[in-house]
Amino acid sequence: MSRTSTRAVLRACASRILPVAMAVSLNGAAFAQEPLSVFGAELEVAGFVAGEFRAFVEDPGFADQDDRYFEPSLIAQPEFRLYWDRERLTFIPFARYDPADHEGRTHGDVRELSLYVERDDWDLTAGIGKVFWGVAESRHLVDIINQSDLVEDVDEEDKLGQPMINLNLLRDWGTVGFFILPGFRERTFPGDAARLRGPLQIDTSNPIYESSAEEARVDAALRYAHTVGDWDFGASYFHGTSREPELVPSVAADGRLVLRPRYEIIDQLGIDFQATLEEWLWKFEGIHRSGHGDPFFAATGGFEYTLFGVAESAADLGLLLEYHYDGRGDDAPATTFDNDVFVGTRLALNDEQATEFLAGVIVDQREQDMLMLIEGERRITETWFAEIEARLFLNPSENSAAFENDSHLVARISRYF
Repeated sequence: MSRTSTRAVLRACASRILPVAMAVSLNGAAFAQEPLSVFGAELEVAGFVAGEFRAFVEDPGFADQDDRYFEPSLIAQPEFRLYWDRERLTFIPFARYDPADHEGRTHGDVRELSLYVERDDWDLTAGIGKVFWGVAESRHLVDIINQSDLVEDVDEEDKLGQPMINLNLLRDWGTVGFFILPGFRERTFPGDAARLRGPLQIDTSNPIYESSAEEARVDAALRYAHTVGDWDFGASYFHGTSREPELVPSVAADGRLVLRPRYEIIDQLGIDFQATLEEWLWKFEGIHRSGHGDPFFAATGGFEYTLFGVAESAADLGLLLEYHYDGRGDDAPATTFDNDVFVGTRLALNDEQATEFLAGVIVDQREQDMLMLIEGERRITETWFAEIEARLFLNPSENSAAFENDSHLVARISRYF
């Protein structure tokens, strides 16, 4: 399937999945409480629909960007699971509809469509899936299986579904995971008129691949994970097309200067560990990568210290500190996390509404530009949930000048079923 037809399919999914998911949400609670029997299996329906409101505080920085201050949108992510004795079939589609941005934020994806088989000493997942590796709060260096969905958010937390075959061997001395990844997912970027993008448009229709197989190349990965007492640790190896593209200046057919994503073949070794020592949670992630010019090392490490029962209440207050180092050269994809410090705090009220807040700031030690993050969430009822996020770009330098005018607030109301 061509890239053009793939995008057409995703747009069609977005327009069809959303109304179906909304209809399911009206009746989904009943399904969740009384699972249906289908072909001898138990069907579980879950997921959510949400209304989101994004507000910008300044005019856009570039003339061709949309000048709306307020961006409403609708989101749907139903989840369907069929359970047999020790097998599970999962289908999780995702769609966002933005009435004013059909070419950018309106999009769809299959986050998961997989068969899971469990046995006493092994398990197997085959299909489209999501895998998360890592322990750090502010940057996930070792998490490399799934591609980032930057249309959803530029923080790289949202991921596209990845075709995979994953076999895990479960042993007393640890878990060994083997990954075959048949098919590459290109990174999504904000559209030409969208906010939260750079001065040059990204030509996603003409990517550059080091591999002659392009997106049909089969990648591979290996991971070992184990827990010993208070320590959780993992080691991983990945060989394949980099999920992180370099953006190469190019001239489009109409004469515009654009950026083309270039995906190179890389080898990445990763390690991560987390130690839970009473009030302390120590975290570390490190990678060694080759394939982007000279080989380089990058690391994120720090801690979270929790004050339990603050002021003789049920609330817990966490204090977070992490440091980012990245030694990549000019031939590698650019990053802002080369010498940065993250300082934050997490407040969990531990009430019936599961109210939590997270606030933090990432400071570049060289340029002194700052990114401030504020997140809050609270359950309104058993099925309704409220979230709020703020992202503020402060003291911008050359590295962050593209986002200088893009500080924004996001409010989201979700209905779970």
